[in-house]
Amino acid sequence: MTAKQVIVIGAGIIGASIAWHLTVAGAQVTVIAESERGGVATPNSFGWINASWGNPEPYFRLRTRAMAEWSRLARDLSSIPLAWCGGLCWDLSAADMEIYAKEHSGWGYGIERVDRGEVALIEPNLTELPDFALHVAEEGVAEPVAATKALLADAERRGARILFSTVTALVQSVGKITGVDTSHGLFAADEVVIAAGVGSPDIVATAGINLPIETPPGLIVHSRPYKKLLNGLVLAERLHMRQTAERRIIAGSDFGGADPGMDAEATARELFAAMKAMLRDSDGLELDFHTVGYRPTPIDGFPIIGRAKGKEGVYIAVMHSGITLAPAVGLFATREILDGKRDTLLAPYGLDRFAQ
Repeated sequence: MTAKQVIVIGAGIIGASIAWHLTVAGAQVTVIAESERGGVATPNSFGWINASWGNPEPYFRLRTRAMAEWSRLARDLSSIPLAWCGGLCWDLSAADMEIYAKEHSGWGYGIERVDRGEVALIEPNLTELPDFALHVAEEGVAEPVAATKALLADAERRGARILFSTVTALVQSVGKITGVDTSHGLFAADEVVIAAGVGSPDIVATAGINLPIETPPGLIVHSRPYKKLLNGLVLAERLHMRQTAERRIIAGSDFGGADPGMDAEATARELFAAMKAMLRDSDGLELDFHTVGYRPTPIDGFPIIGRAKGKEGVYIAVMHSGITLAPAVGLFATREILDGKRDTLLAPYGLDRFAQ
């Protein structure tokens, strides 16, 4: 049987995961990306892998499955930089933390209440300690760009093609998407996967598909590499931070980043000063740079994953929680594209939920 020809538009973490899983499953894959490997949103991501606070149980189930798929992916591809370092959280009111702990414990999340002394043992370099926090040892981080590059490099080694070009339109024939038009010409495919993040709405609009997303900005500060000060993720009241595999400490006012405001440079300096004040032995810590990322966020906050109704040959995968969800989305999309089997965990996340 001839291998299915699939074009994946986008070289961020979602596009890379889908491309890798498709290639491993035997599809003939071409990745088309406008920018460098790593995409646009991925390099500006915090990298937190979690099934944390504030989501209904069906989305929690998808996220915990995705956490398990990260472990599977790291076993299959040893170059994936993954660390289950744990997350320490006190960025909610005491009442909300109690609700979070009770609810998620009931769902099977490994959440533990910790007091001030236990917080000091988990993160001994914090200058301010909360009276009460929540700790989830099973949360972790993936270094976003390194993970994306590892997936793309292995997909390429297995026969996938990577092309840097601008997609100008989806090509249609009798209601079916048959390929893409790019700055390098036309490319035909049996299926086109849209994983271009904030660029996705303009691409699918060329085929008359409406993709309702918002693109809120988020600023993250990055220190120069420094000695180890943090063991895991710290989700404090005014600041979320972690130390990367390169020993940089990165922070935002939440994991999505800070509102850059009118003066991003000034916001970055203020954020970095707040981060430095939260850490002992940080006198030599220096700001290296800041990033401002635009997060592709469907208007109801949940992923859009699946085919567009009435349009054959196009599969859409756009979401804000790309880092957490990437391995599961890659696996599930591959099964749906190649075998027509849609995982039940994806049931709430089709594009047709926005239909008038």
